[in-house]
Amino acid sequence: MSYSDHGYKYDVFINFRGEDTRRTIVSHLYTALCNAGINTFLDDKKLAKGEELGPELYTAIKMSHIFIAVFSPNYAQSSWCLNELAHIMELRHRRHSYSPRVVIPLFYHVDPSDVRKLKGDFGKGLKVSADKIFSQSGAEREEVLMSKWRRALAEVTNLVGWDANNFRNEGDLVQKLVEDILTKLDMSVLSITEFPVGLEPRVQSITKILYDESRKACMIGLWGMGGSGKTTLAKAIYNRIHREFQGKTSFIESIREVCDYNRKGIIHLQEQLLSDLLKTKDKIHSIAVGINKIEKRLQGQKVLIVLDDVTKSEQLKALGGNPKLFGSGSVLIITTRDRSHLDSLSARVFTMIEMDKNESLELFSWHAFRQSCPRKDFGKLSRNVVSYCKGLPLALEVLGSYLSKRTEQEWRSALSKLTKIPNNEVLQILRISYDGLEDYTEKDIFLDICCFFIGKNRVDVTEILNGCGLHADIGVSVLIERSLIKVDKNNKFQMHDLLRDMGRAIVSESSAKEPEKHSRLWCHEDVLDVLSKKTGTKTVEGLILKWQRTGRICFGTNAFQEMEKLRLLKLDGVDLIGDYGLISKQLRWVDWQRSTFTFIPNDFDQANLVVFELKYSNVKQVWQDTKLLEKLKVLKLSHSKYLKSSPDFSKLPNLEKLVMKDCQSLSNVHPSIGDLKNLLLINLKDCIILENLPREIYQLKSVKTLILTGCSTIDKLEEDIVQMESLTSLITTGTSIKEVPYSILRLRSIVYISICGYEGLSHEVFPSLIRFWMSPTINSLPRIPPFGGMPLSLVSLDLENNNNNNNNNLSCLVPKLNSFSELRSFRVQCQSMIQLTRELRRFLDDLYDANFTELETSHTSQISVLSLRSLLIGMGSYHTVINTLGKSISQELRTNDSVDYFLPGDNYPSWLTYRCVGPSVYFEVPNGGVCGLNGITLCVVYSSTLENIGTECLTSVLIINHTKFTIHICKRDTVMSFNDEDWQGVVSNLGVGDNVEIFVTFRHGLTVKETAVYLIYSQSSTREIESILEVEAEPTPEVEAQSSTDVKAEPSPEVEEQPSPPDLKMEPLPKPNQNIFIRFAKGVGKCLCLNQN
Repeated sequence: MSYSDHGYKYDVFINFRGEDTRRTIVSHLYTALCNAGINTFLDDKKLAKGEELGPELYTAIKMSHIFIAVFSPNYAQSSWCLNELAHIMELRHRRHSYSPRVVIPLFYHVDPSDVRKLKGDFGKGLKVSADKIFSQSGAEREEVLMSKWRRALAEVTNLVGWDANNFRNEGDLVQKLVEDILTKLDMSVLSITEFPVGLEPRVQSITKILYDESRKACMIGLWGMGGSGKTTLAKAIYNRIHREFQGKTSFIESIREVCDYNRKGIIHLQEQLLSDLLKTKDKIHSIAVGINKIEKRLQGQKVLIVLDDVTKSEQLKALGGNPKLFGSGSVLIITTRDRSHLDSLSARVFTMIEMDKNESLELFSWHAFRQSCPRKDFGKLSRNVVSYCKGLPLALEVLGSYLSKRTEQEWRSALSKLTKIPNNEVLQILRISYDGLEDYTEKDIFLDICCFFIGKNRVDVTEILNGCGLHADIGVSVLIERSLIKVDKNNKFQMHDLLRDMGRAIVSESSAKEPEKHSRLWCHEDVLDVLSKKTGTKTVEGLILKWQRTGRICFGTNAFQEMEKLRLLKLDGVDLIGDYGLISKQLRWVDWQRSTFTFIPNDFDQANLVVFELKYSNVKQVWQDTKLLEKLKVLKLSHSKYLKSSPDFSKLPNLEKLVMKDCQSLSNVHPSIGDLKNLLLINLKDCIILENLPREIYQLKSVKTLILTGCSTIDKLEEDIVQMESLTSLITTGTSIKEVPYSILRLRSIVYISICGYEGLSHEVFPSLIRFWMSPTINSLPRIPPFGGMPLSLVSLDLENNNNNNNNNLSCLVPKLNSFSELRSFRVQCQSMIQLTRELRRFLDDLYDANFTELETSHTSQISVLSLRSLLIGMGSYHTVINTLGKSISQELRTNDSVDYFLPGDNYPSWLTYRCVGPSVYFEVPNGGVCGLNGITLCVVYSSTLENIGTECLTSVLIINHTKFTIHICKRDTVMSFNDEDWQGVVSNLGVGDNVEIFVTFRHGLTVKETAVYLIYSQSSTREIESILEVEAEPTPEVEAQSSTDVKAEPSPEVEEQPSPPDLKMEPLPKPNQNIFIRFAKGVGKCLCLNQN
C-alpha cells in the first residue's frame, strides 16, 4: 500500500473504547470509510497488550492524517484510549510537511459537557483510570498522566465535533461524517448504496487478489443476475483502489442502457473512456476509429477501467476489453449477466452469491426500520420476509421500503401473498410493491415508464401522463417513495432491470402468446407481428417500433384502425401510408423519428397531443393548415434539416417547450411566437442560417430558458430582452453577437448567462460586463455597443466584500466616467464606511488620473487672483427658482469685485440651505424626509485658469449616502437634463436622518471655491419669505467684523489633508451684503407666487 497524495499512510485513525463501540458505531463507521475509498487504521486487536503504546501503534498514529476520537460512556476508564488521545493531541501541534492533522471528536451516548467538564459517569471513569495508575505506579506517575489526559480532553472538546444524539439514527450520522471527511481529504469517489451491508468482505477478497497479482494486468469479471449487487461491488472496489492509478481511471456505467437508447452510444462511451484516462476531448466519428485510438494511445499504460453491464462482445472490443493491451498493474473490471463474455477473455470470474441470513436481515431492517435490526414486535415477521427474498439485495431493499411504516396486519397480509409465490421467482416477489399501489393510475404510470419512458425527462413524461388523466405529479412521487423508480441527476427516469422486467411481465402475463391483447407493445418482434397481420385491438394503449436495420419499413395506416385507445406512439424509421384518420384520436405522445413526409398529413388527428417529437424528419413545413392544438405543451422538431420556417404558433396557445435544434435550413421564426404566453423554453441550438429573432419573441414574459448556441449568423439581441422578466438562463455561445444589451442588467430573474465570451452565474458575469462597459482601457470594448437611445436610467451594483483580507478586487468595479456613454446614472452599494471611502477615493483618482489631494492643493492657492463664476444645477422641480437664482448670482458677480462673491446661505419656508467650502457639501436629511422634497438645487462658485465654462468642464455629480454606504453617480448629460425617473432614483435612496454628501467633479483647469445645496420643499407666500428675510437681513457684528476676502484666500485645510468626501467639513460662512440678499429674496418670492398660480 503506497502513501496517499497528502503524504500520510492512513487517511483516518479511529480512537475508541472497544467494549462500548466495536460492534456498533465503530464497525459501521469503519465499513463506510473503507467503502468510500478512505484508508482507515483500526486498532481492533490492540497491537500491543498492556497500558503502554507500542512502537507499531506510535507509527500508525504518526502516519495518519485525520483522527476520530469516539467518546463513549466507558471511554475514560481505558488508560490505553487516554494515552492514544494524548499522543494524538501532541502530534496535532507538530507541523507536517504535506498538510496539517485534523482531530474530530464524536460523542456517542455521552454528553459533550460531561467530557468537557469531566463530570458524570465520564468523570468517574477518569478517576478509575487514575486510581489504577496510582496503585501500579504511584502518586507521581498518576499526577503526570492525569495532567496529560486533562489537557488532551480539554483541547479536543473545544474542537468542532459530532454528537450522535443530534441524528435520527447511526446510518445518518455515519453518512454525514464520511461526507465531511471526504471533503477534508478532497477526494473524488463514486456514490454507492446507502446501506453497504455485507459489502466489505467481498471487497477485501477481490482487492487482495488484485494486490497479489499487481505485477501483471488483471481482469476481473463480476457475474450474476440483475439486482445481485454487481455494480455496487464494482464501485466499492473502484473507490478502494483508484488512487493507485494517478488519475488514469474510468468507470463506464450502464453500457447496455446507453447502447440500447442511442444509436451512437458506443462511440460516446469510447470518447468518455479516452477523456477519463487521457484528460482530452477527442471526437470519434466511427467505432472502428475509436478502437484504433484506444489501442494506440493506451498501449502499455497502467490504468483502472470498469465496464459495467456488458451485454455484447462487440462492446468489450470497442471499449478496450483486453488485458493484453495495458501495462503491468492495470485492472480491468467487467460486470455482466452473460458469463460467456468473460469466459471468452479468460477473465477471473467472481460469481455474485446471495447474502446470508444475518446480512439479509440487517439490510432489510435498514430499509424497513432505519436501524440495523428489526423492531421487537416485528422480529419474526421480518425473518419471514427475508427468507422469501433469498438473499437478493434488490428484493430486500424494495420489500423493506414497501413495508416501512406499515401496520402489523399489513405485514401479515403481504406475507400471505408471499407464501403463494415460488421462492425462485424473483420478479413475482418484486411485484408485491406493484400490487401495493393504491389505484390504477399509479399502476399505469409504472407500466408506462417500464415500457416507454426509462431515460426520459421527468417533466416531459409527467406532462404526457397528466394528459392521459393519470395525475402523474403525485403518482410519480409515490413510485419514487416505493423504490419502484428513480430519478437521476439529469432529472431522467431510471429503473432497475428487475423492476423493468417485472413491469413488462405484468403487461404480458394474461396473454403471453397473443401480443395483440397486450396493453403495451415494446418488443420488436411482437410489434412487427401485430402491424404486419393488422391484428391490433382496443386493448393496445402504447406502441414503440424502432427499425434497426438499414433501409425503412412501411405499413398501412389501417394496421392501427382497431387501436382506438392508443395513447403513446413512438416510431423510428417507419413509414405509414393511407388514411391517417384511421389512427387513434386519443394520442397524447407521438415520437416519430426519421419520418419521410414533407409536412404533417392534414388528416392526422392531433387534437389531444401533449408532446409531439418529430426529430430527424424530412418536413419542410410542419403543418400546411394550422389547426388548433390546445393541449400541445411540448414541440420538438430537432435535426429536421429541410425545415425552413417555424410553424405558425397562433393555434398553439398552451405550448411550454419549443425545441428546434440543428434545423440547418431554418431561416425564419414566425412572429406569432409572441402569442405564446405559457412558453418556458426556446432551444434553437445550431440553427446556423437563422439570422435574427422576431421582435415579438422579447414579449414572452414566461420564458425561462433561451438557447441560441451555435446560431452563428445571429449577431444581435435587442434591448427589448428586458421584457423577458422570467428569463433565468440565456445561452448564446457560438453566435455572432458582439453587442451585449445593457438592459440585461435589469433582468431580475437571470441566473445563468453565456454571451460574448462571458459565461457563468449572473452575479459573477455582471460585474465583468460592467467593468468592460466602464473602462476605456479594455481592448475588447468594441464588442460592447454604445448606450445610444437606451431607456436605462439607473444601474445598481452591489459590491459584496466576501474577503475581509483582500479588497483589491473591488477596484476594478469602480466605473470610469469617460466611458459611461449614455448611461444616465450608476449606483454603487458598498458594505461599510471603510469600503465607501476607499471606493470614492479610487473613483476620484481614476477621474483625475492623479492624487486628488495634490490636485486640490495646487489649484486652490490661485483662487484669489482669478475671476469667479457660478453654476446652478437643478434636480427635480422648481426650475423657475433655479433660473432666478442664476440671474441673481450672475448679476452680483458682475457688479462686485471678483473676490467679493456670495452664496445665499439661510433657510426659508421653501428651502433648506447647506454650504461648504470646496467641491462638496454635507447635510443630514431633515425630519420631513423626502415626502415633501420637490427638488434639489446645487449652486457652485468656481474659478478657472482658462476660458472654461462650468457646464463644459462638469464631469459628474456624486450623491454619497454615508448612512446607506452608497455612491450615486450622475453623469454630466444626466445632470443637465434631469428627468422624473432620474429624480426618483435620487430620492429613493434618501431617508430621514441619512448623512448625505453631494460632490461636484470637474475636469482639469477648473477649481471649485464653494458649494451650496438647497433642498426645495413646499411653496411659501412672498410675504412670509420677505418677513423672514427682513429679520435675517439685520446687520450683525460678526458679519461686519469678518472679511470675506480672508475667507476666499484660504483654502480649506480639510480638503487639502483628506480629499475623500466623508472627511470634508462644513465651514460657517459670513452672511452676504444685506441689500443684495433682500433683492434676491424678493425675486425668488415672485417666482414662488407665479408657480402657485
